[in-house]
Amino acid sequence: MAEHVKVVHGDEVSQGWLSKVGLGRVRGFVTTTTTFIFFFFLVVIAALIWMDVVSPFRFTSPSSKIHREKIHHERIQFPLNCSCFVNYMTDFEPEESSAETCPDYFRWIHQDLKPWKASGITRDLVERGIPMADFRLVIVNGNVYVERYRPSFQTRDLFTLWGILQLLKLYPGKVPDLELLFYCGDNTVVMKRDYEGHRATSPPPVFHYCGEKAALDIIFPDWSFWGWAEVNIKPWEETLRAIKEGAERIKWENREPYAYWKGAPTSADRGDLLNCNVSDKHDWRVRVYKQDWGKEIGEGFKHSNLEDQCTHRYKIYAEGRTWSVSEKYIMACDSMTIMIQPEYYDFFSRSLMPMRHFWPIGRRNKCRHLKFAVEWGNNHTHQAQAIGKAGSKFMEEMLTMRNVYDYMFHLLNEYSKLLKFKPTIPPNAQRICSETTEQGLAKEFMLQSMVKSPSDKLPCTLPPPYESRAIQVSLNAKEKITKLVETWETE
Repeated sequence: MAEHVKVVHGDEVSQGWLSKVGLGRVRGFVTTTTTFIFFFFLVVIAALIWMDVVSPFRFTSPSSKIHREKIHHERIQFPLNCSCFVNYMTDFEPEESSAETCPDYFRWIHQDLKPWKASGITRDLVERGIPMADFRLVIVNGNVYVERYRPSFQTRDLFTLWGILQLLKLYPGKVPDLELLFYCGDNTVVMKRDYEGHRATSPPPVFHYCGEKAALDIIFPDWSFWGWAEVNIKPWEETLRAIKEGAERIKWENREPYAYWKGAPTSADRGDLLNCNVSDKHDWRVRVYKQDWGKEIGEGFKHSNLEDQCTHRYKIYAEGRTWSVSEKYIMACDSMTIMIQPEYYDFFSRSLMPMRHFWPIGRRNKCRHLKFAVEWGNNHTHQAQAIGKAGSKFMEEMLTMRNVYDYMFHLLNEYSKLLKFKPTIPPNAQRICSETTEQGLAKEFMLQSMVKSPSDKLPCTLPPPYESRAIQVSLNAKEKITKLVETWETE
């Protein structure tokens, strides 16, 4: 998959000059020079010890083995083209005391893996999921292998695997051996109805980007956190930074007092939005723009920069075929997000609360609901602005790349505990590395999102699972708030 670059340690010194001088003079010179260097070396070491910046490699007794200690102010950098040698950093140990508690949405990891908690996961169970999967991922001794079954849409599989490789670089030697199946499409594939009833069997574990109430897909962070080359969306950290800068250009109160949406009408909900645009007969306080990606690609993405779309007080989130990666970009703008009731969720959105992080509206009568939300916001500017800022703060603070990697780490770690077989490398699998032969934006985004050194602290501490009652209480609360908003509109 990639070319390896040989790394040469140390300097090569030419010895040809010995033939041009007398051997005795050379010996005398070497003796004098060696003595000088020896005493100079002692002075330097003494100074380094006094300054407390001595090398992290020190000798310990009585074993006389080299022991590596972590130096907080010196991060060990990975060579750019040696990432396939993951195991050479497995002795890097951050301090135990550095771990923090993970955000609350990490609790859903336990819930997503609950179908296999009692029985465990056998090899036969994994094999039954192959017809649903795009590829099989195997991690053995810190090395990553992939067996592909069918092409995924665009470069979703490529960037998903890239993210997993970066996880192994961030926490070298910490990700356990495992074997899993992954699906990169839109629709959920493991449906509950197929594994219920008197002839029910255990469902196959298949990883995917989104879930729904009727499905059992295991939710994993989507590819766009490392970039979406086909539509010129940079890796999440870079995109978030740009959106925050874009949001600061226009103060909330000076933005257009309308609800904004721009995208491809790939679903009924999005198609309905086009009917809510301003016309000679109606002004639903909505400004909707249809995205022509073919035109954008041809013109170099001049009119699709996400950081230029923070110009309205309100932004609309509408699902595409299923869930949409646009959710995090929309909510990062500081504008109040008006969310059309979603059917699907990703790994973090289950912890978003209506009227705290977004304004909820129903799927029917969208135009009327949108108009009421905008008019309410324009009459309650402080409350509307607070909702927008809370949603943006969640994206900025709870959805850091550190948390994305920690979610991946804990999900894979908890999943591996359920395996009742030893992961092995399939005959048709290929080993993949962080060196990339991609070109253009794909290569650029990979370099931008590359983990350049191991973590200086442990992953956050995984919180315990939700109790069943707590989940139901949360769902009831969301439903109650949504109905309350509908009551305001009716009254």
